This record gives sequence, structure tokens and C-alpha cells, in this order.
Amino acid sequence: MPIVGAAPRLGEILIARKLIEQEDLERALELQSERNDRIGKIMVDMGLIAQRDLLAIISEQLDIPLSQIGEPPALPETEGLATDFMRESRFIPVSFDGASLRIAMADPLDFETVNAVRSFTGLNVVPELAGEQEVLDAIDRYFGESHRHAGDDDFGAGEGSEDLEQLRDMASEAPVIRLVNATIAQAIEKRASDIHIEPFEKEFRIRFRVDGVLFNQDSPPREMKAAIISRLKLMARLNIAERRLPQDGRIKIKILGREVDLRVSTLPTLYGESVVMRLLDRSAGDFYDLRSLGFDDQMLNRMEHFTSMPHGIFLVTGPTGSGKSTTLYSALKRINTSERKIITIEDPVEYQMDGINQIHVNPQIGLSFASGLRHIVRQDPDVIMVGEIRDRETADVAIRAALTGHFVFSTLHTNDAPSAITRLTDMGVENYLITSSVVAVLAQRLVRQICRGCIAPSSPEYTPFGNKVETFRGVGCATCSGTGYRGRVGIFELMELNEEIRRMIMANEDAGRLTAAARKNGMRQLREDGWDKIAAGVTTPEEVLRVTQEF
Repeated sequence: MPIVGAAPRLGEILIARKLIEQEDLERALELQSERNDRIGKIMVDMGLIAQRDLLAIISEQLDIPLSQIGEPPALPETEGLATDFMRESRFIPVSFDGASLRIAMADPLDFETVNAVRSFTGLNVVPELAGEQEVLDAIDRYFGESHRHAGDDDFGAGEGSEDLEQLRDMASEAPVIRLVNATIAQAIEKRASDIHIEPFEKEFRIRFRVDGVLFNQDSPPREMKAAIISRLKLMARLNIAERRLPQDGRIKIKILGREVDLRVSTLPTLYGESVVMRLLDRSAGDFYDLRSLGFDDQMLNRMEHFTSMPHGIFLVTGPTGSGKSTTLYSALKRINTSERKIITIEDPVEYQMDGINQIHVNPQIGLSFASGLRHIVRQDPDVIMVGEIRDRETADVAIRAALTGHFVFSTLHTNDAPSAITRLTDMGVENYLITSSVVAVLAQRLVRQICRGCIAPSSPEYTPFGNKVETFRGVGCATCSGTGYRGRVGIFELMELNEEIRRMIMANEDAGRLTAAARKNGMRQLREDGWDKIAAGVTTPEEVLRVTQEF
């Protein structure tokens, strides 16, 4: 919410009224220098003060009344006000007393908007103060889609005006804000990739996904369920009045000295909304390095060779959560120089990378992978990354881009590398197009690494290939929270398309024969790479067998 007035004066008032301490103000001012945001908004985000307390002080400072937002007045003069204009300018009409039109505004000193409304309506316009999110929620409630359909179905309908006010107040309470921020900070400290917040009949559960496995956390009281979920929806700029439909949003936050993006997804369930947040650490750019992903020297050398090629398609395959995006981002980071133009089209854009043009697909407006890719090739790129090839149309456009001098990275959902060829032919892609464009296919999985703080020798085991290897395990310590594992690493299978394999593709050979030919050419399968990492003390047999159990 835009805050007016000099920051030190607001801070002094808050200290004088014992709402914050001097050290609180200093922390907020330090964060302000990094975020370049209003000091009042920063203190609300930090949980130092409640938003209603802040609004009351600003109202007193400016001598502008606090607004009580209700249903807008039904006046011909206000009917033409565009909803987008109200959203952009953060205002909504609230009442008309016969002489003046009162509008609730997030920034009542925005005289340009006041004058624009006055010119449009021909009425005397009086601004009142309201919270930014309160104004946006009211616009959605009275002018949005949910308002037009509010009478369609009483079951699970959006909250009434009084309930919304109560939810907003609860979500702005300092204890709720501190709890949410502490949960996110704890997830970062534990290296969680996702936070799951799930309401059930008798409990309100919070779980962190760490190294691919979910772990229960201390659950907050069930009575805080509505406040916590509303707080998260406010932070993600979602409509807290809508509880019947899934919503997606994003939160940008700086916590523990790190800039973190949280991709937020809500889903209506029987006992309330389930919220899942994917943590995307923007300060973890060094993580995207091919050398840190688990490639051995020979495969790393081949990866560097393929990612430097001028044209062709490089495919990465594996199930959801197998690290495909991380591999692609690492490859892009390696070749991201001023001499190359790189464009990606993703669903969604997970990590923002400087120097790379990134596009988020939006099927609702017709921006699919295929349609976006057609426009990308007109932007004169050197390298294109397509988040996923899902259909023949996308495959055809990607292949034709590769054949016209571009290098294309993309992913497929297949179990192993040779199956990617079968998948493309199943989509209807002609064999000659595959052989003339695809240069290599990388299949991968993620296995948990043995904790270096508690690694110990274990009994030798026979591999599926008949040889015996020494094994290691983590006995459990404070560093790994007693799990014996800390971090994950990839196991890989790289199939290069040489002349023999291309001839077999043209002859419609199945994946089994392609696998045999690739192995003869030096390809190691996923499980073989996994057992090499077991022998090196990187992971355990249980982990490798867990992620390669389909073989």
C-alpha cells in the first residue's frame, strides 16, 4: 500500500506510541534500502505492526478519514468507470451524499486520479483512505467475475462483506504475519523445495518437502487456519473472496538475507483450501552449474560439447521432479553470453535468469508452446528452450526451428533416453525429421546424497550387473536431521545419435534395439550410473533402486 509522508516521522510516531522499538525501525530502514519500498508497507510485511494501526496513523497524519468500503453507489456517472482503471489506480467509489462522490483510495494524495474521476463523472470527488488489498478485493467483489455469478450457487460461495473484513483483519495481525514469515524462514533453513499447508477435519498440517521427501512440521492451531491461508493469499495477490476455484500466484520476499520467489497454488478441498508453495531461491544462481549436478568427467565433456552446438535439438527426459529444469537452466547459464540471444517459453517460468528472454505460456489467451514458439523464431534467437514437448504441433515447430539454424533445448516425459525417440514417433513426427534434428537425449533421476557429517561404511552388495561393490550409509546426525541424507544429485543416461542409431530410427526399430545399439556405442544406463555413485560413497543402493524401479 502506498504510504505518504517522510519515513522518519512515521517511525518516530510508531516508537512514541510503543508500537515498535528503535531496533525494529532500524531493521525496517535497512530493508527499505534494499527493497526501495514504502517504510510502512515494509513494517507491515515484517509483522512489526498491523495494517489497521498503520492506516489509523496515516489517516491522522493526513487528516483524511478511513473508508468503510461497501457496495458502490448506483449512479449513471460511475457506471462507465473502467474496472482496469480502478485496479491500476487503486480506488473504488463508496458513497454519494447528493453533493460529493467519496472514493476509497490506497493513496489519497494521488491527485491525478482524483482529478481524472472528477472530470469523468462531473462530481465533486472526496478521497478516503483504505488498504491497497482491501480496495483490490472490493473491486473483485463488486466488479469482478465472482460478483456477476455470486447468485448462481450458495454452496462454497465467496465470503460475505463482514466475513471478508474479519479475514483481512486476522490476516493482518502481527502474530499471523510472524508465523507465516517464520514458516517460510524455517523451510529455507531446512532446504525445503515445497511447503504444503493442508486443512483436515481434525488437524491443520504443515509439511516441508526436503530432498524429494515430505516431512511433518509443528502444526499451528486449527483456529488459525483461515488467517494463515488468507495471509498467504494476500501476499500472493490472490482473491481471498474466492474459495471455490483454484488460484495461482507468486510471492517475492527477502528473508534470512536471501531473495526468494514462492510460486503459490491454492486448491479447494473438503475442509478448506490447500496451499502449496514452491520455493525458488533467486540468490541460488551458483547452483546452476553443470559441474555440480553429478556428471562424471566424460559425460560432462559430452554435455559441454552438445550445449555448444550451433543447431539441433537436445532433449532431457524423466518424470516430474527428476531435475530436468535444473539441467536445462544449467546448460543455458553456461552458454549465456553477450554473443547469443536466448529465449525460453515455459509453463511456468521457474527461475528468472539475467540476459535471457523468458516467456510464460498462457493458453487462456492462445499463447501455447507451439504458438509462442512460432513467434520466437521471428525474434532472431540463437538458442531456444521449450519447457516441454507435449504434442505433435510443438514438436514440429521445435524441429523446424532446429533445422533452420537454431539450437533447441526441451523436455519429454519418458522413462529412459531411447524411449524419447519412440515418444516422438508416437506423436506423429516423421523419422527423417527426428534423425536430422535431434543430436542427443539425456535421461535423468535424482537420488539423495549420503550426509557427509555421518557417512559410514556398510556391507558390500551385489549390483544388478553381477559385480560386488562397497557401500556406505548415513547413520543420522544433527546436520541431516537424523535422516542420513543431505542434498540430492543426478544419475544420468546420455544417448548420442550416431549414424547407426539414425539408420535404426529410419528403419522404425523399437526402443529395446535402440538401447542395445546405444550401449554398444558407450551409453551407460541410469542404474549403472547410480551404482557408480554408490561405489563412490555418494548415495545408497536403496535410493538408486527407488528411482529406477521401473527398469
